[in-house]
Amino acid sequence: MSDQIRLSVTTVNAPDALALASFYAELTGGDTSGSAHWAALTGPNGYIAFQQVEDFRPPVWPGADVPMQMHLDFFVDDLEATGARAVAAGASRLDFQPNSDHCLVCADPAGHPFCLSTWDGPHLGDEPDE
Repeated sequence: MSDQIRLSVTTVNAPDALALASFYAELTGGDTSGSAHWAALTGPNGYIAFQQVEDFRPPVWPGADVPMQMHLDFFVDDLEATGARAVAAGASRLDFQPNSDHCLVCADPAGHPFCLSTWDGPHLGDEPDE
């Protein structure tokens, strides 16, 4: 036995876990398993789980009535092409686009905001020491 703690998976609340996992599988080329209660997406670069929540309320972007508590970022080469693909899969483009030079903010079918971005994001070591 050990007292080691390892990161396992991020789990996202959803009204239908398998439906939301299937949406992200279509976007990423991943595979899904599970049920409407609990499902998982295994993709080329990661793993995300989804759990059904009976009283699920989608977040409001931007806003505070039902605040966004997390969002997923996806690295892409072409914002327009991937944005069109996301919309065809069931996403919606959100009106507020704060970083439109390198990012497209969408909502998945359950209302969770996610970003398609041509910026690969910060990496450990990129920030100056404080």
